[in-house]
Parts: sequence; structure tokens; C-alpha cells
Amino acid sequence: MSDIVLRASKLEKTFRKPFTGRLVRAVQGVSLEVRRGEIFGFLGPNGAGKTTTIKMFTGLIAPTRGTMEMLGMAIPFPDVMARVGFLSENPYVYPYLTAREFVTLCGRLSGLSGARLKNRTVEVIERVGVPDAIDRPARTLSKGMLQRVALAAALVHDPELLILDEPMSGLDPVGRKEVRDLIVEERQRGNTVFFSSHILSDVEMLCDRVCILRKGKVVVAGTLHDLLVENKRRSEVTIAGASQALRRSLEPLTGATREVGETLVMEVEGEAAVRAVVESALAGGARLQSVVPKRETLEDLFVREAL
Repeated sequence: MSDIVLRASKLEKTFRKPFTGRLVRAVQGVSLEVRRGEIFGFLGPNGAGKTTTIKMFTGLIAPTRGTMEMLGMAIPFPDVMARVGFLSENPYVYPYLTAREFVTLCGRLSGLSGARLKNRTVEVIERVGVPDAIDRPARTLSKGMLQRVALAAALVHDPELLILDEPMSGLDPVGRKEVRDLIVEERQRGNTVFFSSHILSDVEMLCDRVCILRKGKVVVAGTLHDLLVENKRRSEVTIAGASQALRRSLEPLTGATREVGETLVMEVEGEAAVRAVVESALAGGARLQSVVPKRETLEDLFVREAL
């Protein structure tokens, strides 16, 4: 069994705009690999090409060029997609169906039937936290509840690979935590989760590896451990009693600086720069109040590389 459950090689998608006929390259040479049993974060600002790429993975649109493999086979292929669960960015739940009926329908489309389908439908609806709404028509449910029902439909056939496009959309803080817990549970079961999100704190908390797109191209890819490396970490240095001459001399060594009363708070990147700032401040007659390490976050990385 291959360790790679999803692979894209030099994937491209070009659209032709109506009326003008102008070509738009939405995805440009995207290559990535998702390994079995990991949580993979797919990130990028609006318009970066994330949803277009996911639509190619799921067979909703065809790539202009490039190749894709899922679970060891070229995609799209019906036998492969039956082993994949998909939650779209804006899922549509038929308003006249109840949650039970909609999830049952999706289970049938994935090959389930009989008692197994009946039991799995109830199980996943309870698992996503809407058992009280199981027999309510979808038109009576809130946006967050509809999101949970659509997630239940993606889980009903116990897929090996979950592809989730903005799974936290419309959820309150409790709902977000429950979905995070569910994603972790899927990994513990040996399944793989590929998800796109704008909630970077959730991605940093959950993901083993991430890929960041900008204007249709991969600009960052790797494990969070490797990407948020030590030499990119910052520290917050606070001093008091700094003269104007000292402040000017420290400017080349520091980043963002702010004054809080009589103190000066400076962001300094890298251990060598912190040492130089502290030594210069003490030599210049200032009082050192604190040095607080601030680990680089995924948000810092995202802002630096994707915007």
C-alpha cells in the first residue's frame, strides 16, 4: 500500500472569461503530495486557486494540464471517489429533505445500503452534534447546522481520505472545537484529512504539513516544524530610559517599535540581533526590563509569503 494518498504534478487550470475571451490562469504548476494518516493544510488568500484545485481533485472540473493520483489511481475515477469524503465550501443540502434523508441519500450514492446505511446515518449525525435535528427539514436549520449535516454526509461511508473546503465556515466556537476534535479522530483512525481553511490558528493546531498558494502557485510547502524554524523566531525586548541617540542607533537592529509610557518595546528577529540590542541598550545607559521570545506563528508565515 502506497504511503501517498493524493498526488498532483504540475497541475494547471486556465479559464476563458466570457465576453472578453481573456485567459485567466487560476492554477499554475501546482505539485504536492499528501501522505497516509496525516492532516494536510491547504492555504492561501482569496483567489489563490485553492477551491479550483480542490474541484480538480474531486472531478468537478478538468485540469488544463498536469496529472493527479488518488489512493494509487489516476483521478477522477468512480472506484476511487467512493473511498473519498468531500465537503464543499458552500455545501447544498436539499431544503425539503430531513438531515436523516439527506445523509441516507449520500450514503446510497457511496454504495451503502440496508442496516449498515441506517446505522451509519444515525451514527454520523450524532457524531457531528445534530442528533436533535435528525428528522427536521433542512430549510429549518441554521447555517452552522447545515454545515454539520453536510459534514455527516461526507463521513457516512467511512472514507479513507477526507477533503474539506473551509469546514469551519458558519460554525460557532463550540462547533469549531468539535470539528477540530473530529479531524483529529479521523487521523487516529488511520484516515487522511486534506483541508482548506482561512482560520490559521486551527491549521497550526491540527496540521502535520501545509501548502500555501499565491496567485495559483505553491510558495510554501512542508512540515510546520521545518517552516517555523528557530532563526525566524522573534523576541520582544523592552527597555526603559533610552536616549534619543540610543533609539536611533537601535533602529537598524529592530523591527516594529512602540512606546509604552517611558518604556520602549522592540521586536527583534534572531538571537544574534537580540544579543546586539541588549548589549547596545545596556552600554547606552538604558535599563533592560524584559526579553520575551515570540515564536513565529503560521499567521506570520502566511502574511510574509502569501500576501
